[in-house]
Amino acid sequence: MKEIRFYRASEKPYGVFSNLYRRPVSFEGYVFPTAEHAYQAGKARKTEVRDWLMAAPSPSLLAMAAHGLYQWDIAPSWSKIKFDRMRAVLWAKFTQHADLAAILLSTGSAVLIETATVDNAVNRLWGEVEGKGGKNMLGTMLMEVRERLEGGSRTEPRRPKMEAAE
Repeated sequence: MKEIRFYRASEKPYGVFSNLYRRPVSFEGYVFPTAEHAYQAGKARKTEVRDWLMAAPSPSLLAMAAHGLYQWDIAPSWSKIKFDRMRAVLWAKFTQHADLAAILLSTGSAVLIETATVDNAVNRLWGEVEGKGGKNMLGTMLMEVRERLEGGSRTEPRRPKMEAAE
């Protein structure tokens, strides 16, 4: 089976699969500059921490800051809802931008794999690290979105409600 590996947002044509790809995403009543912003906005326990994350000068610095939060700054339910949140963010991204959906659909039945070069727990969860493996959750979720789009669905997947920030 054909594989498509992606990682950097600047890589053509599949950099659009990166959450750091700069394309606005309307989500939960806000317009975020990237899917990474929409995803990470749900991670912070307190509004002040969320605002600090959202003020990061680039999507990659936002991701680095969010991955480095202390446990007490993370929403208590984060570990339970993060995958559903990512699915919903990806659904929003690809249903709001027909050109991005067309690129995703153009991959057919290929296995989509986010492939990082730096070995850490985050890269092994959301993708794979060359020579180390990984769970490839982002690639798996993109394939789920592709399958739903191929089936003609336009409705958002069900997901649990976020808890209000304290």
